[in-house]
Amino acid sequence: MSDDADFEELAPTLELPSRPRRNRRTPALRNMVRETRLDPAQLVYPLFVHSDAEDTPISSMPGQTRWSLKGLVKEVKRAAKLGIDKVVVFPKIDDKLKNETGTEAANGKGLIPEVIRRIKAACPDTCVITDIALDPYNIDGHDGIVSDEGVILNDETIAMLCEQAITHAQAGADIVAPSDMMDGRVGAIRQVLDDVGFTDVSIMSYTAKYASAFYGPFRGALDSAPKASGSKPIPKDKQTYQMDPANVREALRELELDESEGADIVLVKPAGPYLDIIRTLRDATHLPVAAYQVSGEYLMIKSAAKAGWLEERAAVMETLIGIRRAGADIILTYFAPQVAEWLE
Repeated sequence: MSDDADFEELAPTLELPSRPRRNRRTPALRNMVRETRLDPAQLVYPLFVHSDAEDTPISSMPGQTRWSLKGLVKEVKRAAKLGIDKVVVFPKIDDKLKNETGTEAANGKGLIPEVIRRIKAACPDTCVITDIALDPYNIDGHDGIVSDEGVILNDETIAMLCEQAITHAQAGADIVAPSDMMDGRVGAIRQVLDDVGFTDVSIMSYTAKYASAFYGPFRGALDSAPKASGSKPIPKDKQTYQMDPANVREALRELELDESEGADIVLVKPAGPYLDIIRTLRDATHLPVAAYQVSGEYLMIKSAAKAGWLEERAAVMETLIGIRRAGADIILTYFAPQVAEWLE
């Protein structure tokens, strides 16, 4: 072979009737055959709120804010202009309002009912979703009531969750989202909502919520991690009610129960490490499937991007497309406003 041989003359012409690269050749072609699409209408924006007068940056979640009531309404308006018309709100409750049974959760004049009323007054078309669980209100930091023996009480907790759900519905919530993982809570909440006339309030159940290591930044934002408050033993984690990360079939069992109890939407949390669970539920139900890209997933991308190891926009979009491709119809993500701007 001579040094100046023409490479094109040496390259073979393959007789290939099918060349997949033809469909990848230009942006227009790639867009035409794209199988999975992302739209702002599929996104839910999680927001943190406190009763303080000032908005406070959240150190455990760079780029996120613990909003004042005034700041929260302003942020909801901003999101709505970007096409993000669904929010889920999480409260940081003042320690002096917390007790062992989380009764502040059912206070009709409390923080979340006031948040709902203000959002609905300012943005009536925004869908307001509320978290139904006791960990922000419970001095022990658990989603349920802790007995003197250190056991998370199932049925007693559900009684309080039902009161909480009614309080949120009365304030104008569109969807209540029980995230506690107590047995039977979807059916109990559905029954009490119907009994008092809130048949149109939907339930988005945290159907497969795993006992994950990826919740740490969120608990920092709400100061809601389990902690001892007195002499009684407090479980250091939530493994007796949240699901074992090793289990798949158990998610199907939870799905069957939630469907039978009246859930309108089922949710998988976290999203990224549990794409197989999203697909499993998607294949097993006709209900909409939601997935929560949680605080740990958010922080990993933010930290890597800040260090220069990832390009933030590309990484965010790839992870969200992956969640959609796995079968999620709805994604809860802290990146929602950014994604809406990028898509625009």
